[in-house]
This record gives sequence, structure tokens and C-alpha cells, in this order.
Amino acid sequence: MKRIISTDKAPKAIGPYNQAIEFGNMLFLSGQIPLDPQGGELVANNIEAQTLQVFSNIKNVLEEANYTLDHVVKTTVFLSDLSNFAAMNKIYADFFTKDQPARSTVQVAALPKGALIEIECIAVK
Repeated sequence: MKRIISTDKAPKAIGPYNQAIEFGNMLFLSGQIPLDPQGGELVANNIEAQTLQVFSNIKNVLEEANYTLDHVVKTTVFLSDLSNFAAMNKIYADFFTKDQPARSTVQVAALPKGALIEIECIAVK
């Protein structure tokens, strides 16, 4: 049975989707962009601040569903410019310090609201 996960501690969906869906022991998080949950605005226009905000949003959605970053088994990172990879990767490594999840990273032509980064993930209990 699927369960919809929603929290005010992460940005509201900007389209016809949910922040996350839990199905059995799996949690599928929609891509998170660096929006401040309170104002719904994009944070500073640099990859470091945006990556930190994305992880804050991810952690808050995970927490709402009673998961942690330790439960994440797969991430997909979307960057608007791969020249931001090293800076993103350094911050990413601070959040996944052991037993890192599988990951794909791709450059895309554009992201919603002009974001520099979006991350989606799958978590399993």
C-alpha cells in the first residue's frame, strides 16, 4: 500500500507530484531543488548554498517518513553545469560519510526555477 509523505519543512510541490511516496519498505523522494520551505524562493545563486539547501530539504522529507540518510540506497544528481561537480561532490560527501548510496550525476539543459542542482533519491528500511 502506498503512503503519501508531505512536510512543511520542505518546499511544497510546484507541480502535480508529491514530495515522497512510501511503498512497503521503500521511499521514493521526488527531486528536491534548493527552495527555502518557508518562502518558496530559490536560495543564493551558488552551488554550495544550493547543495546544502537541497540536503536540508531531503533530510526533512526523510524525517517526516521516519527515514534517515543512512536508509538512502540511490541518488540521482542533476546539475545545470558539470563544472559545479567538484563543489557539489565535496558537500555530498559530508552527508554520506559511510556506505554511500549508488549515484548517477548528469548535466541537464535547465532545472525548475533556474536552480543549479536537483537531487532525487530512493531509501529502503
